[in-house]
Amino acid sequence: MLALTVGLPYTALSTTGPLLQHWFAQRFPGRSPYRLYALSNVGSLLALLAYPLLFEPWLRLRPQAWAWSVGYVVFVACAVTVAWPRGGDEPDGSRVPFAPVTARGARPRVLTMLLWLLLAACGSWLMLATTNQVTQDVAVAPFLWVVPLALYLLTFILAFDRDRWYRRWLQGTLLAAGLGLGLWLLVQGVSAALWIQLLGYFAILFVGCWVAHGELYRLRPDPAYLTWFYLAVSLGGALAGVFIAIVAPRWFLGFWEYPLGLALVWFLLVAVMVGELGGRMFAETRVSRGSVGYALLITAAVVYGGYITGKLGEDALERSDGTLFQSRNFFGVVRVTEYSRDYDTWRWSLRHGRILHGYQYQRPSRRAWRTSYYGSTSGAGLALDGWPRQPRRVGVVGLGAGSLAAYAEPGDHFVFYDIDPTVIDLAETTFTYLDDARARGATVEVVAGDARLSLEAELRDAPRQFDLLLVDAFSGDAIPAHLLTLECARLYQAHLKPDGALLLHVSNRFVNLLPVSRALGEALGWPTVYVDNPTEEDRGISASDWVILTTNTWLLNDPALVAASELFAAEDRPLLWTDDYSNLLRLLRVRGW
Repeated sequence: MLALTVGLPYTALSTTGPLLQHWFAQRFPGRSPYRLYALSNVGSLLALLAYPLLFEPWLRLRPQAWAWSVGYVVFVACAVTVAWPRGGDEPDGSRVPFAPVTARGARPRVLTMLLWLLLAACGSWLMLATTNQVTQDVAVAPFLWVVPLALYLLTFILAFDRDRWYRRWLQGTLLAAGLGLGLWLLVQGVSAALWIQLLGYFAILFVGCWVAHGELYRLRPDPAYLTWFYLAVSLGGALAGVFIAIVAPRWFLGFWEYPLGLALVWFLLVAVMVGELGGRMFAETRVSRGSVGYALLITAAVVYGGYITGKLGEDALERSDGTLFQSRNFFGVVRVTEYSRDYDTWRWSLRHGRILHGYQYQRPSRRAWRTSYYGSTSGAGLALDGWPRQPRRVGVVGLGAGSLAAYAEPGDHFVFYDIDPTVIDLAETTFTYLDDARARGATVEVVAGDARLSLEAELRDAPRQFDLLLVDAFSGDAIPAHLLTLECARLYQAHLKPDGALLLHVSNRFVNLLPVSRALGEALGWPTVYVDNPTEEDRGISASDWVILTTNTWLLNDPALVAASELFAAEDRPLLWTDDYSNLLRLLRVRGW
């Protein structure tokens, strides 16, 4: 689909930078074209920041598509104008084609081109690995992925603008410090403050990419060979992307590509500094006692930092080694951890990254307790317990540990939808909520796949006729946006009985989803009830926010629900999301940080 829709335009756009620089070298012999690459990345950085701040909040998808098409036509017109031979080059004013570029430097060696590829791969590797580390394992916050990409582009701008921005002794020293800081952050994990983790990871990324791109610029070839150079740069970035997106999830249980990326940058810096590996392949790098000594200093700093953080890591593992299972796939890292062995607190927890997706007490007398976000005082618990008809047909978008199956009674029919096969396997084999519900006489069904696509396919046969439909699908710490649009809400409505109830789990540290929930209620013409229950540690209940949309007067007048419901705040004014429009910027919570 991507190849058919944006593949060809993207391919054309991605070749523009090297092509224009090649034309520049032909048109202006003797002038370096490499600053144009810095200018190109300035444009990329401006576009990256402008989209979430300007375009997405104010334009729907169709106007965005038209604007992009118009911009592409303008781009083509500009490219044709630049490519067209200009008059006045000859005394008679005739037009002449671009002159071929004459090489003034040595032809790059194979090992030099390999270094181009590896240094470019290092920058891309670090950017993608840091993005994974931060957005999935530190804070699952919207737009956080923009920061690593912006820093990545900024280092390209600084490195290719002019030589004086990159000083090996300065950035190398900072890299040595960054290696120690990175190891310390990995050992500390959640015990380090959020802002320290974010600043630390971003600072390390900035320095690491600056070193990689600074060395890449130092090894730039004569303009006659710049197309080879940019081919190696593009190939290196692509290989790093393939490794991070495809290979790493299959090889590693955690985000181990992050420390590996740091080690690779350090290794290449040392290799460039100390080597004329088989001849003078680095035209601008001469081996000296100072550079060898400096490389040894970096090595000593890394070994020392690794020793210290390794000792800290041993102590930390002795204090908190409770991982029973860990797996990684396309959707991220899933782990099952054991907490305590005391009778009152012994439980197993399911986490996606650092986000809790339910837990279960292991003592037989407490195994059926309704825990975490799904306690009896939560919006989900009040709606399920207060439902006037028995048996109930209940749909749940998002399985987790299967905690909501604790509400299943004899004759009930519960249907869970989940896209992650690892989560489904854990709910069926490691946690017992589903099996216990079946043992009580309830029917429990698990449907694998994207919930919206599954519900659309089922609707073509017949609606499910749910009494209650609970949307509890979390990608990290937020419901995926396509499950909160008006079109999807109408799909939920089609699967509910006329007086059924739609429940939205909107607990989130970084995004206020109450305006979206209110807007959906108004669009469907359903009353909306907001329930915010507190933490009850002695009963294993976590604080949670639920919104209930229903026309069922019995449920709306249930005394327990009426007593627990709260008023929406002034800042919760409705904001309707559709498949054509969503604005996440307005919903960010500053206090979540």
